[in-house]
Amino acid sequence: MKVSTMKTRIRPFVPAALAAAVLAACGGSDGDSAPVNAKPAYLGAISAVTYDGTSNDLLTAGLGASGLAAPVAPAYADPLNPTAAELRRTAIHTNYRAMLDMTAAGGYGTLYGPNVNAQGQVTAGDGKVAGTEYIAFADDGTGRKNVTLMVQVPASFDPKKPCMITATASGSRGVYGGISTGEWGLKKGCAVAYSDKGTGGAPHDLQNDTVPLIDGTRATAAAAGANAAFNAGLTPTELAAFNAATPNRFAFKHAHSGQNAEKDWGTTTLQAVEFGYYVLNQRYGETNAAGQRLKSLTPANTIVIASSISNGGGSAIAAAEQDTQGLISGVAVSEPAIEMPANPGVTVRRGSADIVVTGKPLIDFTTYANLYQSCASLAPSIGSTPYAAAFAAGFGSAALPIAPNRCASLKAAGLLSASTTATQAEEALQKLRDYGWEPESNDLHASLAAFEVAPAVAVTFANSLSRASVKDNLCGFSYAATAATGAVTPLAAAALPGMFATGNGVPPSGGINLVNNLGKFGPARDFLSFSDAGVADWNTAGALCLRNLVTGTDAAARKLQAGVDETRRNGNLRGKPAIIVHGRADALLPVSHTSRPYAALNRKVEGAASKLSYVEVANAQHFDSFIGLPTVLPGYDSRYVPLHVYLNHALDAVYDHLASGKPLPASQVVRTVPRGGTPGSAPAITAANVPPIAATPVAANAIAVTAGSISVPD
Repeated sequence: MKVSTMKTRIRPFVPAALAAAVLAACGGSDGDSAPVNAKPAYLGAISAVTYDGTSNDLLTAGLGASGLAAPVAPAYADPLNPTAAELRRTAIHTNYRAMLDMTAAGGYGTLYGPNVNAQGQVTAGDGKVAGTEYIAFADDGTGRKNVTLMVQVPASFDPKKPCMITATASGSRGVYGGISTGEWGLKKGCAVAYSDKGTGGAPHDLQNDTVPLIDGTRATAAAAGANAAFNAGLTPTELAAFNAATPNRFAFKHAHSGQNAEKDWGTTTLQAVEFGYYVLNQRYGETNAAGQRLKSLTPANTIVIASSISNGGGSAIAAAEQDTQGLISGVAVSEPAIEMPANPGVTVRRGSADIVVTGKPLIDFTTYANLYQSCASLAPSIGSTPYAAAFAAGFGSAALPIAPNRCASLKAAGLLSASTTATQAEEALQKLRDYGWEPESNDLHASLAAFEVAPAVAVTFANSLSRASVKDNLCGFSYAATAATGAVTPLAAAALPGMFATGNGVPPSGGINLVNNLGKFGPARDFLSFSDAGVADWNTAGALCLRNLVTGTDAAARKLQAGVDETRRNGNLRGKPAIIVHGRADALLPVSHTSRPYAALNRKVEGAASKLSYVEVANAQHFDSFIGLPTVLPGYDSRYVPLHVYLNHALDAVYDHLASGKPLPASQVVRTVPRGGTPGSAPAITAANVPPIAATPVAANAIAVTAGSISVPD
């Protein structure tokens, strides 16, 4: 492994024949005719590390396919002081596994994985990828943004056939959060441009005033200064007062940066592409008479595909819409988070019925889920779905009736009308259906409620969109470690040093939980806290407060709503060829609030110039990694197929279209085949379970998209 900085090192000039080929590809004959390759002004110091592909590599951090399959990453030599290299290795291990089903029966090692090559063939190798990794902050000069950008250039990169993809972090993860998307590019010989988009897993420890650095190691806030990856920005007086009032708390960048990071997700993805071009031209660009590198690789001769999943996929969509320079050639994304316009003027139909509620922003439908999902999960009609029995036992027992109490509190608030827990739960479930969730999503509510997905996402996005400070304790929420009783406690000493690698940026994560500061008997873990009436009802008051930020008219609500308006998309992909794949059962980002209405909006805005295909995958949902937890979530394995397979297919299709003109597949439903069998021990997946995207779908599978309308077959 070789470490360097681009400020002090220029890579050796490429061989003359190769340089001539690059120049010819650019359509020029005089190297001095191209502009000088200038470093973008927003980039800080650039570090570069070269990996040999044996002891360490770009894709697996030296672990290989077999090492990524291991449930636990190699231990740190000193758990209290992990090195940057150790943190990187664990971050890649954690983030790769968080995105995918890592079981052999689920397709790892046969349908996808490092040992499966770019042609989809299973190899005997371990899939390590040699190359160089470049990392830098993008900032506005204040040190307050410090978005981490990364470019990986595999040793197989061919400047005669240059290509790049984006892999912006999914969720609220750090810069390695898109590594499973980046894998496609690395195997293809493409550079991969990553952005953490202003999020990340490592917090500001407010009690001890320590912060993460760009490489995941930690320092005091004073020592880090403007080099902190994130600092909550409190003055010494504010910090002292905060710690006195609410000790042992943590601030996270997505929630507490005060930047409304989502409004810039498209911008930072484009900056990652610009960083990629800068790196590639520093390596492969022609030189002028003064010895300066030139911009030989440009959008005119380089294929660039904006890609990623979930929030990262939404970032790719945003980047394509904002791409005034033509940096992006095409788009291929999976399950994207897309914030629709307030009044998009589109209709969504499934089968013979229009979907009444569609196109709501994430904070809207998530705060709605946060109100009703824990109650709905007790509905007898979904009692045999994954984790439903365990949910009822853990959250609905006579000893701890948290979910039944939520149902009762919703009834008391006038939000439910039924009289028994069972009928209230069925009513809550129907409310979710009526608000845009697919019937196929019913099977997922219990597991998502048990994992606190909706409250975690709602609190993070509410803070971010409101530009709230950690000291605001928006709706009474904070982040802290908690004891089994729910009481706030100091975090275990070994948890924080590695949180850059193990955290997902949206507590509960890494030993830090969501806390209700306003509990009757004192601050406590959110679902274990008590209402003013002394009832443990999963903090209904906090959920109502979050919901009011979306639907209310007070100053706090207007502040959040203004933040939402900054994140809305416009539907104009500028004629770029694009494929969106989305799982029909997705219960986190329902298709009728995201991909379906966006496809209709795009056709309305672009008309005949639209080159977007929408592919809806039956028997697929948001969390492929949950399929790989058969002992924890039996039934995911027998019901669902990995959506990741179809992201790879989409990338293949967009690349082939850009490289050779092969037509994109038409919009369609892909009828996958569940593995079936006994929940928890489903038979191994085969190619027959995941048929390819059809070039031309049969009529029963064709999705009709017209200007402002989409019709999806049942």
